[in-house]
Amino acid sequence: MRWLTLYARSRQVPASLAALVIGAAAMRALARGGAQGSGDPRLPVLVLATGVMATSIGFSGQDLALDRTAAIRWVPRRAAHVLLAGAVVAAVLLAVQGVGTPVGTSMATTGFVVRDSAGLTGLAALGAALAGGQYAWTLPFAWLSFTFFAPAATSTTTRVASWLLLPAGTPAGTGTALLLLVAGTAVYAVAGPRR
Repeated sequence: MRWLTLYARSRQVPASLAALVIGAAAMRALARGGAQGSGDPRLPVLVLATGVMATSIGFSGQDLALDRTAAIRWVPRRAAHVLLAGAVVAAVLLAVQGVGTPVGTSMATTGFVVRDSAGLTGLAALGAALAGGQYAWTLPFAWLSFTFFAPAATSTTTRVASWLLLPAGTPAGTGTALLLLVAGTAVYAVAGPRR
């Protein structure tokens, strides 16, 4: 268990988890001020993106040379780290959203939260592989920014581009998120973070 504690500390997991919980609690406070269950997905997406960006800093360690020369298999550990990060981001938002909320008035459905968390985490993993762990947040941030200002989702291309805001169960949104998760996790697990 000691190696797990050392790994978590080297990947800045405590700080990332604190940022994630604070962001989700802030969303809960903002949601109380407005109409709950309004159907506007922007606030939950913003919280998910913030959480993924906070956890993505841990996709590289303090010393990349040490990571690359360690006598352990990194591929499964990297893949597990990405999948666990996405699961924790989704779980924290769902837990905070469910506290004190009457049934049927949540800001986002479970399917929506899981889909967006998975896709954003895949984007962050891809960002770590392409630009390094310190810049892993750039791809989720760029896609989020584009989504907020993109035109209405009328064609297949615009639905794919704005998958973050589509309702849960939409084939274009689900397919895009799944593709991003699989591609990002695979590239990051095999290649690791860029130097």
